[in-house]
Amino acid sequence: MRVTYRPVTSFCQAGRRPYGPTHVRAGAVRAGSNREQRLAGDWTAQPAARPREPEPGRLPAEVTGFVGRQRELTELAGLLAGARLVTVTGPGGVGKSRLALRAAARAARAFPDGTWLVDVASVQDPLLLGHAVLEALRLTDGTARPPLDVLGEHLAGLRLLLVLDGCEHLVEACAELTDALLRALPGLRVLATSRAALRASGEHLLTLAPLPVDPPPDRRAGPGPLPDAVRLFADRARAVLPSFEVTEANAEAVGLLCRRLDGIPLAVELAAGRLRALSVEQITARLDDRFRLLTGGSRTALPRHQTLRTTIGWSHELCTAQERLLWARLSIFAGSFDLEAAEYVCAGEGIEPEDVLDLLDELVAKSVVLREESAFGVRFRMLDTLREYGGHWLRAAGREQRLLRRHRDWYLGVATWGEVEWFGPRQAETAERTRLAHTNLRAALEFCLAEPGEEQIALLLAATLWFYWVGCGHLGEGRHWLDRALALDREPTEARAKALWVTGYMATLQGDLGTARPALEECRRQALDTGDDRALAYAVHRQGCVALIGDDPERAAELFEEALWHYRTIGELNSNVVMAMIELGLAYLFQADPDSAELWFGQAREVCEEHGEQWAYAYVLYASAYSHYLDGAVQPARALARECVRLNHRFHDLLGIVLGIDLLALLETEPPGPGEPADLCEARVLQGAAHRIWRAVGNPFLGSRSFFGPHQECAERARAGLTEQQYEDCYRAGGRLDLDAAVCRALGDGGAADGPGHSPGPCPVPPAPAPSPVRNS
Repeated sequence: MRVTYRPVTSFCQAGRRPYGPTHVRAGAVRAGSNREQRLAGDWTAQPAARPREPEPGRLPAEVTGFVGRQRELTELAGLLAGARLVTVTGPGGVGKSRLALRAAARAARAFPDGTWLVDVASVQDPLLLGHAVLEALRLTDGTARPPLDVLGEHLAGLRLLLVLDGCEHLVEACAELTDALLRALPGLRVLATSRAALRASGEHLLTLAPLPVDPPPDRRAGPGPLPDAVRLFADRARAVLPSFEVTEANAEAVGLLCRRLDGIPLAVELAAGRLRALSVEQITARLDDRFRLLTGGSRTALPRHQTLRTTIGWSHELCTAQERLLWARLSIFAGSFDLEAAEYVCAGEGIEPEDVLDLLDELVAKSVVLREESAFGVRFRMLDTLREYGGHWLRAAGREQRLLRRHRDWYLGVATWGEVEWFGPRQAETAERTRLAHTNLRAALEFCLAEPGEEQIALLLAATLWFYWVGCGHLGEGRHWLDRALALDREPTEARAKALWVTGYMATLQGDLGTARPALEECRRQALDTGDDRALAYAVHRQGCVALIGDDPERAAELFEEALWHYRTIGELNSNVVMAMIELGLAYLFQADPDSAELWFGQAREVCEEHGEQWAYAYVLYASAYSHYLDGAVQPARALARECVRLNHRFHDLLGIVLGIDLLALLETEPPGPGEPADLCEARVLQGAAHRIWRAVGNPFLGSRSFFGPHQECAERARAGLTEQQYEDCYRAGGRLDLDAAVCRALGDGGAADGPGHSPGPCPVPPAPAPSPVRNS
């Protein structure tokens, strides 16, 4: 598939970016930057948050020793210094990824805005490549814009290195993406790894050969440096046998083994893992048998891809029949997985569920499967080359379709359970578990969309994940899957009805009412025709949201009241129902009826506190804060708005974050206490920060005059009390704050989240929403 990306030069030249991996100081400007100091102007005299140092980017830490490659590292450093696109090529298993990551880490100081890793290997659909880059950069955009346009805005004016790892299966898409970004972003450099060149304009290649296997010509075994392949074998062997050393007695055998493996690092590591049961000589003998088997008896030098395949095949043959069977079945997973997933998907027809743990443990011991730690225990992952090898055997056995369906069933269960767990005290855990399953959820969705007869399950799976798309900042990707699924099957089923109201909901949050209205009306009509009371309740509810955003609060209140009646009738109670209460309260608030509004805010708050619901609770806090402000209770309003921002940041819900920041900006125009002046500069800084986030959400203020009101009032007050220079400089300074810095600024924490040893991410939040007094003063 050829993917054509639109130019993004205009966005970049405009210098607009919502937020991104920029590492300017949280206060306003990076020390020593004359350009930014000039832009900051008089604002630099205002109180600033404590600065933070630039982050190194998002590169994984090395977990095993790095052996050799000094010449290649030097050459790669030179290429990166002079070229904007460098691709490391070579056969699978030769060490391209390790070399690129080590080179990127060494070059980090030259890229003040970070060195960032994108795992391209886990992306199967070229249309999702841009989304994967956004996710790797920890950027979230909920608009309907193409990802490349968003990247152009996020990265404009930054100096960073992007590492695209594993591009061979998406060569054309990666080439077009890098070409478009490099043309638009002069501060960007790209380091790619691929088994084939991208053939993009300006590309420089470094072809990675296997590790040296022979000692220098003037030295045999004995004191002195060993060949890099032998050093790698010895290092990995010591992980299995701590006493292992290369000595005069075994040096020849080790050298022979490494030569037979052609010095390919993956092959060497797999061979070293067999020292638990075999001697070096036995490993070499068995490898020699496998060479003859897989190459027709030829003992001549082998192509590198055949050498790697031979090594994997030999490791495969050394596994038991059940281990080989599990290896093949595990290849169905994309990315990491946990034991429970492996037990469900892979058990049956030769493997009992209770045997999966022991078999998986053996595959880890044999370096076939990697073990990884996570917040929820141990997870597992296969190297792509090994996964491809297992997939070959799975297809040859005619079992791929069965495993794909079991994989789909498991991740449909993950999504379904996540939807249930979302309404309760485990929301944050549910969000993280779903994030860990994201790659496999994509694979399951792709299977459903590609396999005839699976369209209804595609609709159900994509719609069931509404809580993740909406609550965790993935509106754009959610729309991608739902649009594809809805286009495939128009049968009026419950799954389609759910997909329609979820699509209308997400389109409304993006300010795309032109898409939301017909989707919700179709859902409502279908629900009436089929007697689907649940779909009718959701359709009416989300039509109320359209009316609220469309500045018709009276009609919105009628629809919300009707939806809540339907919810009560069918016994529905979840986060959506709580949001309907909050939205009904806002409809009354926008009609200048604070008493009715407070009634509904109070009911929503009680439900949240009873069930431990935090995500909807954050919106209760926003609505209550605005109500307090209108009632003149500035201090309670400020406390509520800050907690709203803090909780929404925990879920990475950009809409909730930006609504809270805009409200806090307005509250800064109020005196904090008797006789104290308002901080109009800080108000304008927060408005600038909010503007940057709004661009990632979609239509600013959802295109609603009602939601625009606090911003407009704040801007008018700031303009009346500041000089024109101060007014503009403060706004620009706020626009330079990234998401984390903007949140910490809004919370009044300054650089609290950026102290020594702090990991980049959300500011600390309480484990559950604490009740806050919300009464009119």
